[in-house]
Amino acid sequence: METNLLEIIYLIGSITFILGLKMLSHPDSARKGNLIAAAGMITAIFGTIFLYHDVEGNSLGNYIWIFAALIIGTVVGFYSAKKVQMTAMPEMVSLFNGMGGACAAIISIVELNHFFHAPHPIESFVTNGHPLLNGQVLIMSLGLIIGSVSFAGSMVAWGKLNGKVKDFSFPGQQFMNIGLMLAILALTVFMMFVDVETAQMLMYVIFSLSLVYGVLFVFPIGGADMPVVISLLNSFTGVAAACGGFLYSNSVMLTGGILVGSAGTILTILMCKAMNRSLMNVIIGSFGGASASNPAAAGAAGDIREITMNDTAVLLSYSKSVVIVPGYGLAVAQAQHVCHELEKTLEEKGVEVRYAIHPVAGRMPGHMNVLLAEADVPYTKLLEMEEINPEFPNTDVVLVIGANDVVNPAAKRDPSSPIYGMPVLDVELAATTIVLKRGMAKGYAGIENELFYEPKTRMLFGDAKATLQKLVAEIKAL
Repeated sequence: METNLLEIIYLIGSITFILGLKMLSHPDSARKGNLIAAAGMITAIFGTIFLYHDVEGNSLGNYIWIFAALIIGTVVGFYSAKKVQMTAMPEMVSLFNGMGGACAAIISIVELNHFFHAPHPIESFVTNGHPLLNGQVLIMSLGLIIGSVSFAGSMVAWGKLNGKVKDFSFPGQQFMNIGLMLAILALTVFMMFVDVETAQMLMYVIFSLSLVYGVLFVFPIGGADMPVVISLLNSFTGVAAACGGFLYSNSVMLTGGILVGSAGTILTILMCKAMNRSLMNVIIGSFGGASASNPAAAGAAGDIREITMNDTAVLLSYSKSVVIVPGYGLAVAQAQHVCHELEKTLEEKGVEVRYAIHPVAGRMPGHMNVLLAEADVPYTKLLEMEEINPEFPNTDVVLVIGANDVVNPAAKRDPSSPIYGMPVLDVELAATTIVLKRGMAKGYAGIENELFYEPKTRMLFGDAKATLQKLVAEIKAL
C-alpha cells in the first residue's frame, strides 16, 4: 500500500516538473511554475522519507541526520537566495548547479562502494563471468563521471564569473582534454573487467581525472562564451541526476534529470547557434577569450564623440522610435527600474520604445529578460535579436546601456577578432547610437569595441543608474 502511494506521489511530482518547466517559458507564469515544481519536489522528498522501503522492507531511518541536513540546506539556500544581487545571479546558478553535480558524484561513489562490498553481486546482470560487467556499474560510473565534471566545471565557472579565476590555456590543451576524456572512458570500461579491489581503486582514479577534466574544460573559455558553458554544465547535472534515477528506479528523479538535461542541451545548442559556435568546440574547451597576441584584442583606432546630457534628452524626446539595448553594466548599476521609468517617460511623449535582447547578453541565458521582468517591463517590449535587427535601419536612436560585445561590429568585419562570426545586434545601422558607459573599458571578451568609433555613435559617460536618473529629469523638464 505504501509502495503504491509513493509511486503516485512520484507521478504527481513528475507532472509538476513538466508543468513547471512549461510555465517557465513565459515571464507571466514563470514564478507560478517555479512554485508548482518546488511543491512537487517537496512532496516527493517527504514521500521518500516516510514511505520508502527497500526490498527487505526496511525504511530509511536516520531521521535525525536527514532532517538536520534538510534544515541546514533550507536555511543556507533561502538566506543565499534572499541576499544575492541580480548581478550575482549567474554565479549563484553556477554554484547551485555545481552542488547538484557533486551530489550525483557522491551518490555514485557510495553506491559503487556498496556494490563492490556486496557479498553476492546481482547475478541477473553478470556477463561472461565478470560480476562488474553489468548495467548498474555502467550507470553508476556515468553518474560519477558526469557529476564530477559538472561540479569541477561549475566551480571554475563560478570563480570566473565573480572575477576570482582568470582565463588559462596552454598549447595543445584541446588535445589534452580529448585525451583525458578518452582515458576516463577507457578506464571505466576496464574497471568492469577486473577484480573488485582493483575496480575500487580505479573508481577513485576516474573520479580524480573527471575533476581535472572539469577544471581544464572550463579554464580556457572566455567570458563572452560563459553563458554557453553554464547552460552545458546545467545539462550535465541533469544527466547525472537521471543516472541516479535509473539506479534507484526512482521515476521522479529520472523525470527531473531528463527534463533538466534535455532542456539544458537544447538551450546549449540554441546558444551555440546564436554565437556561431560549434558544440564540439564547447565540449573540448577550444574557444574562449581573446589572445594577448591577437591584434583584435589590442584596440581599435579612431576618435570618440561625446554627447551631453541635455543633447541626449532632446534627441530622445523628439525621436519617433527608440531601442534600448541592456547589458551587464545595467545589471551592475541596478538600473533596471530607472530604465523602465525612462521608457515610460518617453512613451508619454509619444516615442515608441522597445528593448533589444541578445541571446548571450549578461552572464547567463535570459539574464536581461529576468532583470527587466523584475522592473515590470512588459514582455511584449522585449524583442530577440532576429526580430529587432531588421528594425535598426528605421530606428532614430539606439541607447546602449552597459552592453559591449553583443553590439561590436568587429564580429561581422574582422576575421582576426575572437568574436568573429558571432551574430550581434546591428545597432550601428540606426540614425544615432548613444552608448552609456562608465569609461572606455573593454567588454567581458577582452577586446575593444569598434562601435565606439563609428561616425554615428555618441558616448555618454557615467554610472548607468545615476545617468539615467538625470536623463529622466532632463526629459521631464523639456
